[in-house]
Amino acid sequence: MTIQAKAIAFAAGFVAIATSAVAQEVRWDMATEYGEKTMLGQTQKAFSEKVEELSGGEISITNHFGGSIGYGSLEQFDAVGDGLLPIASTSVGQVAGIEPIFLLPSLPFLAADTDASHILWEVARPAYEAAFERNNQVLLFGVPFTPAGIWAKKSVTSLEDIDNLTVRAWDASGTRTLKEAGANAVQLGWSDVVPQLASGGIEAVLTSADGGASANFWEFLDDFTAINYSQSVNMIHVNRDEWEALTDEQRGWILAAAEYAETTGWEQLRTRIDELYTEMEGHGMTITKEISPEFAAELREAGEVVYADWLKTVGAEGQEVLDAYAKATAE
Repeated sequence: MTIQAKAIAFAAGFVAIATSAVAQEVRWDMATEYGEKTMLGQTQKAFSEKVEELSGGEISITNHFGGSIGYGSLEQFDAVGDGLLPIASTSVGQVAGIEPIFLLPSLPFLAADTDASHILWEVARPAYEAAFERNNQVLLFGVPFTPAGIWAKKSVTSLEDIDNLTVRAWDASGTRTLKEAGANAVQLGWSDVVPQLASGGIEAVLTSADGGASANFWEFLDDFTAINYSQSVNMIHVNRDEWEALTDEQRGWILAAAEYAETTGWEQLRTRIDELYTEMEGHGMTITKEISPEFAAELREAGEVVYADWLKTVGAEGQEVLDAYAKATAE
């Protein structure tokens, strides 16, 4: 081989190596409906920062908070499955029409405190993973909400208070339960809530203290009633084709970051509620921290139809998860 030929071969090899190195870099856009200030947003940031740290910058995730990338939870679930988005953090109750198992964490009063919610998350995770698999996606981790209550202009402590109240719920479970209790309940995605509050289209919101505080609900409402309806979980999921295109080492970094973010999120939840209540009171809100056992029982009764309908839709898989959860909480 001539010197010139050797030089050409060396140059071609160098280009191939350089191209391979560039191909190893991963740049993902990550969407969520929720704001950066929420615990969900902060946990998402912790995840993306840990990915970049562990990968030495080889993997970089750009966060898009507050629906700024143009997708709501329902749309971004489909977008990830179709490969239009590589990764997202989704309120999965809103996509229960696609996969009924996703309604589980927001079933009324099933798991409304942190310990119970974590147990439910652990026993149900294989079912969630299977649902994502059916939709060309991989579940990475889950981030908890603080328990859901009712933000309104006054405390909501009886069926009389809830009667004909125009209140937003985030999924079919909350909407049906509130309607059964007598409310004029409507299902709205997060991005529509503040405009509807501002216009008077709704007068109350079923959501977490964290979500409402992040959107400054005190500009419209005066009271948060902690009915402890449920403690839902936002799930972080990635397109399967994007996932399989990664190297084993890259997947290892992402899984390690996911475990770190999930552990951090659940741990922070234990102190977050008190911090939120202090912030809300500082803005002049009244916090109704408990409802009567009688009202709680009436709300649970209103939610019974949701369980029946859900089990009819989801089938044996749903009952198996409920049985596993009942066994785990009894131990």
